[in-house]
Amino acid sequence: MQKEENLISHARETAEQTVMPVLLAISVCHLLNDTLQSLISAIYPIVKESFHLSFLQIGFITFTFQCTASLLQPCVGFYTDRNPRPYSLAVGMIFSLVGVVLLAFAWGYAWLLVAVGLLGIGSAIFHPESSRLARLASGGRHGFAQSLFQVGGNAGSSFGPLLAALVITSRGQRSILAFSVLALAATAVLFKVCGWYENHLFELKNKPAPRHIPPVSRKIAIISLGILVVLTFSKYIYLVSLTSYYTFYLINKFHVSVEASQLYLFVFLFAVAAGTIIGGPLGDRFGRKYVIWFSILGVAPFTLLLPHVSLFWTAVLTVIIGVLLASAFPAIIVYATELVPGNVGMISGLFFGMAFGFAGIGSAALGELADYTSIIFVFKVCAWLPLIGLLTAFLPHIESGRKSVGAANGKSPS
Repeated sequence: MQKEENLISHARETAEQTVMPVLLAISVCHLLNDTLQSLISAIYPIVKESFHLSFLQIGFITFTFQCTASLLQPCVGFYTDRNPRPYSLAVGMIFSLVGVVLLAFAWGYAWLLVAVGLLGIGSAIFHPESSRLARLASGGRHGFAQSLFQVGGNAGSSFGPLLAALVITSRGQRSILAFSVLALAATAVLFKVCGWYENHLFELKNKPAPRHIPPVSRKIAIISLGILVVLTFSKYIYLVSLTSYYTFYLINKFHVSVEASQLYLFVFLFAVAAGTIIGGPLGDRFGRKYVIWFSILGVAPFTLLLPHVSLFWTAVLTVIIGVLLASAFPAIIVYATELVPGNVGMISGLFFGMAFGFAGIGSAALGELADYTSIIFVFKVCAWLPLIGLLTAFLPHIESGRKSVGAANGKSPS
């Protein structure tokens, strides 16, 4: 008994000592990973002109990347929940490295699709296992850990347009090859982090397996997950309207230069990164449901106003929208893992996968809509999506539900 208690104590102390180094390392790798991925949308104005692409073809590039990632992520998460593979993180980054090299040298539209498909595979391998690693290193602060992990990714996404404006726009498509250095750096860091992960998993095998007691009944959990899926849909369809078409919107409506449009996109994506770090800690403190409610539904007045304002106020509103809307996803991920405890990889893979999938489908659909109408019309239609946040009212309060017998029996508190 004493030996067992010592093993548990040692595992806990190890986690507490390494929590911040590991969280920071995986967040930095997430930053580098998503910086590479953000190069895809950042070069849209360049490849649209050089390959003479329609908006539908632009949307299909996003569709290829997002759907490759979305279809594989839940499968990867389901498998690694039962068979953890620490070094798969580095393998995923190698796929991204090959995708970046091919993106730089793609000499036709088909090769662009292959390149972004490889980046999607790398993303599918990276996200579920890295999300589980963040939870293991959280020290119980799951919302904070998920936010810190995701803010790295969102910060990386914001750098793509900035790098495109400073480097790619002036030097051309081949200059993307320089960013392969980021993939190499991330791979080196991941090999180090994966060593800690492997050792930590070995220690956890000596701990008694925790008993996972769902906070609500199976039926309520399924309904709640369905609501979270719909909320994720509304969030990412609106986000993709900005990440894929914001530069075209600014060029079309306000006649800004390509370089200037990339800088405006950088400002928006940086706001998204800032919002991500806010959502997790607020969820830890006040409850995930309230953060989800406020971030998705609360953004609606600003999205409805956006298509009707000047360039200055467009920039201001997109910052507000980015901060508010981004704060939802860390809360959604942690809320979903608490609904179905013991399935961190599968749930993370499912929701990251849906985020990519919805964004891919939305990008293609919005691109076709823009071809038939206009970019401005697309933004007017998407402005109504955050009103779907009203569905948050039907989510149970599982933070308090875990403490009550009624919630465990399927009677969620009001």
